[in-house]
Amino acid sequence: MALIELKMPALGEGIIEATVLKWLKQPGEQVQEEEMVLEIATDKVDSEVPSTVTGVIKEVLFQENQVAPVGATIALIEAETGSAEAGAADIKATENKADNPPDQIEATGEDSSDEPVPYVPALAPAAPAAASAAPGDAGGNNGFYSPLVMSIAAKEGIAAADLANIAGTGNEGRLTKKDLLAYLAGRGATSAGVNAAPAQPSHAPTPAVNFTGETEVIQMDRMRKLIAKHMKDSQNSNATVTSFAEVDVTNMVKWREKVKKDFEAREKTKITFTPLFIDCVARTIKHFPYINSSVDGDNIILKKNINIGMATALPSGNLIVPVIKNADHLNLVGLSKAVNDLASRARNNQLKPTDTQEGTFTLTNVGSFGSLGGTPIITQPQVAILAIGTIKKRPVVIETQMGDTIGIRHIMILSLSYDHRIIDGAMGSLFLDAIVKEIENWDVNKKY
Repeated sequence: MALIELKMPALGEGIIEATVLKWLKQPGEQVQEEEMVLEIATDKVDSEVPSTVTGVIKEVLFQENQVAPVGATIALIEAETGSAEAGAADIKATENKADNPPDQIEATGEDSSDEPVPYVPALAPAAPAAASAAPGDAGGNNGFYSPLVMSIAAKEGIAAADLANIAGTGNEGRLTKKDLLAYLAGRGATSAGVNAAPAQPSHAPTPAVNFTGETEVIQMDRMRKLIAKHMKDSQNSNATVTSFAEVDVTNMVKWREKVKKDFEAREKTKITFTPLFIDCVARTIKHFPYINSSVDGDNIILKKNINIGMATALPSGNLIVPVIKNADHLNLVGLSKAVNDLASRARNNQLKPTDTQEGTFTLTNVGSFGSLGGTPIITQPQVAILAIGTIKKRPVVIETQMGDTIGIRHIMILSLSYDHRIIDGAMGSLFLDAIVKEIENWDVNKKY
């Protein structure tokens, strides 16, 4: 019998820790290889962790509701003969991942995470020059950070350029915990010398709330707490502006009505308006690269992949944003299947962590709940989000060669929220107008 360590697996780009929700197996219980041992939660989705071997659970090292970093040993399994060797190989692979995490952003400084969470640029070197400094030099480190170092950097708010310039004394120039703590101690001493006055809180404490009359106090669930924090963090970091436009979607409505039955019969999936709008947005983004970007300090990171997040309401009333990767490479059939698959798995709590990562632009359909429009909050670290309102029949003026006339058209309101730090009103308005033209010029004879 061999004692095998079950590690917290690498859960995707930008994820450095997870909360233990529930142990499905207890100490003393038998577990099969690939059988689920525990449920975990990240700041994006819930997931399950399987056993790497067949054996008996000997000890759990993190209790429910405790947070474990990626790569940490979370349980010990006494493996049966024959599976121990495979388990040891799995552990070695996991340890290698922890030493060289797959969520390490390359030294180009380009970040492609979909973070509907507080953006922590400190997890990546800002420039190739800094990241390529000789190992152990005063000029920097080799650019690979352990989950522990990443966690400390995130909590301390260390900027990307600063992190890349800290000398690494570890193997091959790696930045160690000791190096980072020494840097923080030096930074603290410098700050104390410059300003001996105690720091003042930036916000006054929230006054206690007095309840009167009949009330009911409901504790936020974990996801609602995360959503609340992410939304407030976005407002605090972005200079958000929202522009509105009215769009005539009559051609799109007529086309969908004409093809939807044949489409479903042939493709075995429904075609809704969402993939049609994503198709228009993806094609428009190609002409406005700054819309598909993020901000890292004074740097603008242009994303080459167009990954569209679609805000999805859950039965619990919470919200999640699964992502369609490389949406501009998919036709309407591919987009429809991707949209329906992600929406279904989101509502059934079957999304994987990778399903909510790497988004570069988000679309939210507030019209599906009857709203004419809205002022959506940007999903970090993206710089823009488009809200689609409900489609209404309205009498409008139609310009023709014979003069103006009144007609009944399907009208919808679009609202684009964007980060004014890098997207000015002119660019935001031009991008929104280009989407309007894409929708209004929809070919009623379009093939799918």
